[in-house]
Amino acid sequence: MSDAMGGNLLVRGGDVVAEDGVRRADVLVKSGVVVSVEGGLAAPDGCAVIDAAGKLVFPGLVDPQVHFREPGNEHKEALASGSLTAVAGGVTTVMEMPNTKPPTTNVAAIEDKFARAAGRMWCDHAFFVGATPENAGRLGELEQTPGCAGVKVFMGSSTGSLLVDDDETLERVLRSGSRRVAVHSEHEPRLRERYAAIEDDATHTSHPMVRDVEAALIATKRLLHLVEKTGRRVHLLHVSTAEEVELLWERDLGDLVTAEVTPNHLFLQAPDCYERWGGLVQMNPPVRDRRHQDVLRQGLAEGVLTCIGSDHAPHSMEEKERPYPQTPSGIPGVQTILPLLLTAVREGWLTLPDVARVACGAAARVYGMEGKGVLAPGSHGDLVVVNPNERGPLRLEWLRSRAGYSPYVGMRLEGWPETTVVRGNVVYQDHRSVGTPLGQPLTFGA
Repeated sequence: MSDAMGGNLLVRGGDVVAEDGVRRADVLVKSGVVVSVEGGLAAPDGCAVIDAAGKLVFPGLVDPQVHFREPGNEHKEALASGSLTAVAGGVTTVMEMPNTKPPTTNVAAIEDKFARAAGRMWCDHAFFVGATPENAGRLGELEQTPGCAGVKVFMGSSTGSLLVDDDETLERVLRSGSRRVAVHSEHEPRLRERYAAIEDDATHTSHPMVRDVEAALIATKRLLHLVEKTGRRVHLLHVSTAEEVELLWERDLGDLVTAEVTPNHLFLQAPDCYERWGGLVQMNPPVRDRRHQDVLRQGLAEGVLTCIGSDHAPHSMEEKERPYPQTPSGIPGVQTILPLLLTAVREGWLTLPDVARVACGAAARVYGMEGKGVLAPGSHGDLVVVNPNERGPLRLEWLRSRAGYSPYVGMRLEGWPETTVVRGNVVYQDHRSVGTPLGQPLTFGA
């Protein structure tokens, strides 16, 4: 194909995957916006064409939880490398977290990130502002900063210095502003107690016991109580326990509480993963055993868990090889969302429309993103063409993250993103970047 010009593109003859089904159709994008999704469309003059016959065409994936580490830890990842990693995996929209150095806790820090992103990020993007006891009363103003993804709360300590660990401050956060608040839910007092009791000979297999089920469940119960008290909408990040899924189902707070799960909690399993990869698979909250994995998979398929978020959180190999518990927590993952979910389809616990729902549309709806998550007239021309016949083991040389590793290397995957398009422009194809970075800040509705 020829390069797309000015966001004008026709994707011809693919099987377009939507939340309500799969159908053979063409997708026509003009000036970066979808104008038609139907059969038999002709390419206007000056419009590039992709032949998608025999291919799957998804809306561009939306990853609402990535850590691109800039500023302050660019040796782990950067806005340029992280966003390239995203589009290599068919992710066209990301929301980046605030636990950088310095943390993103004020307007100047948000604007600094956008200045760094300009001309360097390959996908469209927004940045969260981190909640602290000091800025809790100003968050309603901060969340209205153009391009801001909203407020992120760490109830339990993880990577970085952000922490809101008491109910009084958390209630102040929830009462300041109106947009949905993203929450890392672990109970900090229990984490401190558990870390203090670690034995000298502890290994990475101890991680799910140190940051145990109770640490997550206690915090989530506290959070749901405050949600009901304040009426503030929240989004529960990286749910890791069967007990939390059951709690969400039982409380049934509707749109007040949405939740996400990472591919790591769906595809890795303790203790085997720690025995095989050690610190490479350490993350917060931890990967747990088969009982939790089964319930998380069911929760995602049935909609109790709303969407996928990769929690892409790279560290250097040197850092990851430290002994436990000095190992930093986090796993790179934005590039492998789609092939892992296609593997879930092969295994029979998700369908192709489920993939469009949990990886494309749901997060866009949860946060009120404009133009994202669907292929329909008026939406942004973000899409990914997948070759379902490119099955086989994940190859290390395909990875674009500065981390340079993945626990999924060597795993047989079902299909791989072949071409990624952002607003009608091809940005990644056949394992190579195309053109120059053209990512733009996201906009949000009410």
